[in-house]
Amino acid sequence: MSSDRSRPVAFLKALVAVVVWGASFIATKVALGAISPPTLIFLRFAMGIPIIAATAALRGELQWVRGRELAQFVLLGLIGVTLHQWLQATGLETAQASTTAWIVASIPVFMAILGWAVLGESIGGRRAAGIAIAALGVMLVVGKGDLPALFGGRAAVVGDYLVLLSAPNWAVFSVLSRRGLRTHPAARMMFYVMTSGWLLSIPLLAGGPGLGEIARLTRPTLGAVLFLGIVCSGIAYVFWYDALKTLQAAKVGALIYIEPVVAVIVAAIVLGEPILPIVLAGGGLILFGVWLVR
Repeated sequence: MSSDRSRPVAFLKALVAVVVWGASFIATKVALGAISPPTLIFLRFAMGIPIIAATAALRGELQWVRGRELAQFVLLGLIGVTLHQWLQATGLETAQASTTAWIVASIPVFMAILGWAVLGESIGGRRAAGIAIAALGVMLVVGKGDLPALFGGRAAVVGDYLVLLSAPNWAVFSVLSRRGLRTHPAARMMFYVMTSGWLLSIPLLAGGPGLGEIARLTRPTLGAVLFLGIVCSGIAYVFWYDALKTLQAAKVGALIYIEPVVAVIVAAIVLGEPILPIVLAGGGLILFGVWLVR
């Protein structure tokens, strides 16, 4: 651990990253008002990758990776960048930003289930209870409290289901990332993963409207794209991993609970999304369930 003097700075960096990521759902929703998901994904990581690359280079962490390790990073890029961002961006075309944030907050639950099913990790009574509670919370959020309609396929929009799929997808990405993080600095690994995912998104871009959509960007939508690319995909990642080097992972990870709260507040202010009591209750159950799991 670093000196006590550096810890407040590290905590502030982690807090900024979480607030930024909470606002990213709203920025994505705004940007999608002008451009399609493939174009947004391409532009976002075209801006974020140089920041990650420069950070890794300045720290002497940018080195060539070949063979099996490179193949692993390409697979991670496909799962964690290309597919994950497509699911979330496409989902946000119809899903509410606040609903998306609550669903994404359930990722640790899916990680626990995956760890049990694939890695043989223990669940235990407390974690099992947390999984059940969080699952109920997700159903309340997606169905807006109307569970019979949800099970009948009438309460949720298609976007909610796409975002819901992104949660276990990110859990798979996180579990597969463990091996790479044991042998590579985070900035180096993120550079290769982001670059691979960005390159693999080019076919999606080619199959869509393409970069000609850029001409449709207005000042607000351009600001949203720049925020997503420079701040969310670049600076926030650097801040987050800087904090992990100084603070205990559990303390930094606890800040993730703030992310959906930020999203709800910003979505209400910027997008005018209603704050429904039943959705807040469901969100509370998700956070409580995640707390039990972790």
